[in-house]
Amino acid sequence: MGSAAPKVSFGTANQIEVLIALEPFLRQQTAAHLERRKLWFPNDLSPADEQEGEQDAGELARVREAARGLPDPVRVALALNLLTEEGLPHFHRLIATHMGNESPWSDWNNLWTAEEDRHGCVLRDYVRDARLFNMGALERMQYRYIEAGFNPDWQQDPYRLLAYTSLQERATQMAHANTGRSCSQYEPKIQRILAHISGDESRHYAFYRAVFGEVLRNDTAVALNSLLKVMPALAMPGHNITDYDHMSDVVRRAEIYGPRHYQQIVEELLEFWNIGGLTGLPAEGAAAQEKLMKIPARLQRMADYLDAKAAAERTFRFDFVYDRPITI
Repeated sequence: MGSAAPKVSFGTANQIEVLIALEPFLRQQTAAHLERRKLWFPNDLSPADEQEGEQDAGELARVREAARGLPDPVRVALALNLLTEEGLPHFHRLIATHMGNESPWSDWNNLWTAEEDRHGCVLRDYVRDARLFNMGALERMQYRYIEAGFNPDWQQDPYRLLAYTSLQERATQMAHANTGRSCSQYEPKIQRILAHISGDESRHYAFYRAVFGEVLRNDTAVALNSLLKVMPALAMPGHNITDYDHMSDVVRRAEIYGPRHYQQIVEELLEFWNIGGLTGLPAEGAAAQEKLMKIPARLQRMADYLDAKAAAERTFRFDFVYDRPITI
């Protein structure tokens, strides 16, 4: 009886059949990921051993002094990156809920979770060592964020999960990389840390992008409609963070991450999946294809509107940076 039970939890009967048929492909992609992976640990980047050498102590003092120069908009970006990474429990749950716990999907989920867990750990280690924030205030934000949950309305559609992770992993990779570049002139160690995280996110992005591409090949019209439900307005994983909108506005004004970056991601994936070149679609699939191809232009109009609206400076305050005025 146990072997007859569906291995995938959510989806229509046809979607479940497609995802089960994709399991050999999933195993192949997992193996390819492991070959590409460069496994690292937080202690490799921020040593905290009992037997500390003079070099380690000197580096910690150097980092703490150099980090004083990090501008507050960059600190906001680092806080947002850290808090987003610490939402990992919700994402493990979502993948487990949609894909089940007894299949290669769960093997990937556990592997992915173990890799992602290091991101929040190393960022938290760094910001504590560098003394970047009012840590009590930041920890209260993190608690409220986890307590609020993250429950996107995907209507039990596993294809939406795979579309979302493809977009979200690339967005996270870009945000980390851009934040690192913004830090580099002030304190290079955090750039190295963010480069390691960004490298992981690039490999995770490649995995989810490939898997959703295979879903598209096997169930094209349905997958296009699932993508259409997710792509126009990606709800970033941290959107339940207190003051998320204001933090995102600071990060956008600092040109670290915003709608124009998301437009680039959308264009990149539409091209990679050859959405515009798909032929022989039924009416519903063709309608979804047409709408998907119009999304970049809509995102550009939105970015133009936000830039025009933000022409005048605005002042922000956050308790995790001691309510200092941030005018940008």
